[in-house]
Amino acid sequence: LKTSAYGLGGLALAGFPNINVLGRARQDKPNVLLLFGDDLTYHDLPRYGNEQVNAPNIETLITEGMHFNHSYNSCPMCAPTRMSLYSGIHPVRNGAWPNHSKVYPDVKSLPHYLEPFGYNTAIIGKRHEAPLENFPFQDLGGRHHDGGKGVDLKLGDVRTYLEENKSNPWALVVSSNQTHGPWNRGISYPFDPDEIKLPPYIVDTPETRQAMARYYAEITYLDNQFGTCLQHLRETGQADNTIVIFLSEQGSHLPHSKWTCYDTGVRSAAAIRWPGVVEAGSETNAIMQYVDVVPTILEAAGGNPQEQDFDGKSLMPVLTGQTDSHHRYAFSEQTSKGIYNGPEAYGIRSVRSERYRMIWNLNHENEFTNLVTGGYGPFESWERKAEEGDPFAKWRVNWYKKRPEFELYDHQFDPYELTNLADNENYAQVKARLKKELDQWMEQQGDQGAETELKALERQSEEQPWRE
Repeated sequence: LKTSAYGLGGLALAGFPNINVLGRARQDKPNVLLLFGDDLTYHDLPRYGNEQVNAPNIETLITEGMHFNHSYNSCPMCAPTRMSLYSGIHPVRNGAWPNHSKVYPDVKSLPHYLEPFGYNTAIIGKRHEAPLENFPFQDLGGRHHDGGKGVDLKLGDVRTYLEENKSNPWALVVSSNQTHGPWNRGISYPFDPDEIKLPPYIVDTPETRQAMARYYAEITYLDNQFGTCLQHLRETGQADNTIVIFLSEQGSHLPHSKWTCYDTGVRSAAAIRWPGVVEAGSETNAIMQYVDVVPTILEAAGGNPQEQDFDGKSLMPVLTGQTDSHHRYAFSEQTSKGIYNGPEAYGIRSVRSERYRMIWNLNHENEFTNLVTGGYGPFESWERKAEEGDPFAKWRVNWYKKRPEFELYDHQFDPYELTNLADNENYAQVKARLKKELDQWMEQQGDQGAETELKALERQSEEQPWRE
């Protein structure tokens, strides 16, 4: 691993769990419950503007803790996102930048960092890490892929785990398959497709509305899973000494979300509840990334994240109200070589400030392809509508497949990234500044751009040790 230049230098609070925070002394190491969704676009939750969706447990959790307005993952695909989350290191530097990939042998993860402090660290549900020896969670079972039949998460095992670990600190990741396709778990929470209000970047077709109805219903299913976990936490008497972290992962597989570096792909819903430490009902505009989660947990456990080789830094100063700033920029990358129905190469790099996002399409001369363009989801109905002459459908279809080298969006006026300002002279300085920051980050990561993209297959795991 290269030495990290980004992310170090956060405020170190040695022995943090034993000092008074917001007027409350914490003598015990806090437990950690990480509730992790799958392919859930951030703006499809009520707190982020979608009042159609029913997710009361997630909403309650957000109101009981701190809500992050600017949370970002490192890569809009499952495996790279998860391995960067658990390691605190961005994908190219940890070795797992393509999908179905593996980290370098010397990469450590959350269980390694917490073991010296007496923690039992476990996971239930989806696994997408490799090699498994680099991610030595106690495995409580579950599914990696969900066909919609049988029990996908045995939440009774969560209750058992909490009961069995009352005498020692623990960290549990509840990694649901939902809301990853094929959207077949929400049948008990039906939506009327005709009444759904579609976001402005989505082409309106009957197939799209049907898909959105199933997807929205599955968000409610996911919400009930998390609600059950929180109930187990309360009933075992451990809620007051447990940090609860909610993350939505990356965007759904609808076009312009997953597999892209648009905000709908790499921006995440995020909230952290920690009674007596994090002020209930608070929110922050501080920019956080998934690589900040492990350093934060490590500091809460009593460790010093500055002694480790993280790309992220502890969020503790933000959580305790000492500051409302964290990172100046959030970075992300997408490697499409090696994905299902993927192109020979279509690398994407992106940088996000609080106001602007700049995207660099490394292989812009190529056509972007993936499962979506191969018939997974409603994209074929978009193409039919485009062939029938609908100008909006034609624009969205063409833009998904073929993009310019650079894209620049002003989120103050364009939250859904519909107007590319990259060639607008009035934004030339903004573009140049963001490109400089992106170049520096790529250099620190050892990312050679198009050359790194061509090495993707070398980093994919032949064993694929996650569950089928």
